[in-house]
Amino acid sequence: METARKIGRLAAALEAQTFVVTAELNPPKGTNLEPLLNKAMMLKDRVHAFNLTDSHTSRMAISPLAVARLLLERDIETILQVTCRDRNRIALQSDLLGAYALGIRNVLCMTGDDPKLGDHPEAKPVFDLGAITLLKGLTALQAGHDISGHALKGTPSFWVGAVANPGADDLPTELERMQEKIEAGAQFFQTQAIYDPRVFERFMQAASAYSVPILPSIIVLKSANMAQYFNDHVPGVFVPQDVIAEMAAAPQPETASVQIAARLIKALRPMCQGVHLIAIGWESRIPQILDDAGLEAG
Repeated sequence: METARKIGRLAAALEAQTFVVTAELNPPKGTNLEPLLNKAMMLKDRVHAFNLTDSHTSRMAISPLAVARLLLERDIETILQVTCRDRNRIALQSDLLGAYALGIRNVLCMTGDDPKLGDHPEAKPVFDLGAITLLKGLTALQAGHDISGHALKGTPSFWVGAVANPGADDLPTELERMQEKIEAGAQFFQTQAIYDPRVFERFMQAASAYSVPILPSIIVLKSANMAQYFNDHVPGVFVPQDVIAEMAAAPQPETASVQIAARLIKALRPMCQGVHLIAIGWESRIPQILDDAGLEAG
């Protein structure tokens, strides 16, 4: 079996217990990839790997697999997000084998959002598999056979991720699902956005027993209204009122946003193996966030 170092730099860094930084990029609706490629090139020395979303929030976009290959050609590592929304088990397995053949070594398995939430609400959802059964299917491929037990001619080897929600209302059930995902093959986790270190600490008191790397996500806040929207509409995400007030009172929201994100990284760092930054168009602020958090380049 391949070692983590042969699989990719992200896996090697996590195995070496290096504090890693991942960031999210949304492939565009269209073929103009220059802005995305420029962002990745700007951050390649600060970020271990970039998540490439799979038609994020059910809004149709160019295939993340194509983008992942183009970034690989620029020596930039990616985490290919794979959702169950649009493809059945045949197509999912086919795409995973194709990803491996193209040099992709990190995948993140997700159920995906309902198409009704996106820009093609009339689209028929598939959901042949869920996140856990997708993980089991991926484990089967890495064992040398497909989900139905038929042998492969050549076996892929991925570093496999899944997602967790530390702020879930029913935390015991969330932890049970996390355990199921690990048993199904998950090797690392990225979480729903965290803004209150106390919430993450409560989660980690139980989740640390699983002995897998956990990377809390931070969505870079752009306004107090954005923070309040998370509280009102995004399950499991809680932005403390003092953070909302700080954003509302800031004469320069961008400066406050950078300070809040850096402060969160400092608070979360002792509890986890890395951080996942979601900047949503503010990728140029990521270097300052990392600098202020005390995370050096390289």
